[in-house]
Amino acid sequence: MPELPEVETVRRGLIPELEGRVIARAIQNRPDLRWPLPERMAERLTGQRVARIGRRGKYLLLDLGSAETLIVHLGMSGRFLIESGLERREGAVFHQSVGAGDGKHDHVVLEIEGGGRAVFNDARRFGAMDLWPTETIETHKLLAGMGPEPLSNAFSGAHLAEVFAGRRTAIKAALLDQRRVAGLGNIYVCEALHGARLSPTRTAGSLSMAECTRLARVIREVLETAIAAGGSSLRDFHGASGELGYFQHAFRVYGRTGEPCPRPRCSGVIERLVQSARSTFHCPKCQR
Repeated sequence: MPELPEVETVRRGLIPELEGRVIARAIQNRPDLRWPLPERMAERLTGQRVARIGRRGKYLLLDLGSAETLIVHLGMSGRFLIESGLERREGAVFHQSVGAGDGKHDHVVLEIEGGGRAVFNDARRFGAMDLWPTETIETHKLLAGMGPEPLSNAFSGAHLAEVFAGRRTAIKAALLDQRRVAGLGNIYVCEALHGARLSPTRTAGSLSMAECTRLARVIREVLETAIAAGGSSLRDFHGASGELGYFQHAFRVYGRTGEPCPRPRCSGVIERLVQSARSTFHCPKCQR
């Protein structure tokens, strides 16, 4: 599942292709993805200018001239393919390799005025789309109650201290709760907890203000570094010009079970444990 850095990479890749341009015709090739697509979606998209491409957590937000916003979740295998003339290239992509690029799984096609198409291809159909009034977008059921963006000014150590106060749940689970912080997923929480020297099994309420401040700073650093690297290519993720994201080469703990801890002067070995049916990777020696 794509996390914040991958979705942000997709957003940045789509901006030069779609932002400010008019959807001359929208084509809907099936009635649903993970859930039913919105009523008359193709009709509502056709003729609309894409005013802005934003992101909220793990969701892409395409603001339209009609004062509606197209909400897109990529799911496990969703991706956008950019077509220009006879050329079909992967642009802003997160996908499994199965069925990639053969046209079979092209579920929504946006034909752009002046030429070119943006194709939403989703082999597993775990993606989702919906249309909602832009003015009240934060009330949509997928976005309502979502915590602050971790790269925004609203996110800080003080915020973490407030939402963690008195909570006995493990810090790993607390950080994955989108009501507390938007967009964080398994990979980057593991990496951030290692960078902040915090055990994933500690209760959220046990963190001091100093630890919350350190954790907030490291979360920002990990996400910014991952975005600069184009995300992580665990499942054939590609950026807007077709390049692979390469942050996976900088993983310090994720997927490195049995390897030495990369922290200088730490003699620990990376271990894997399961929390809430998800793999957690950490160093039991330096993460306390």
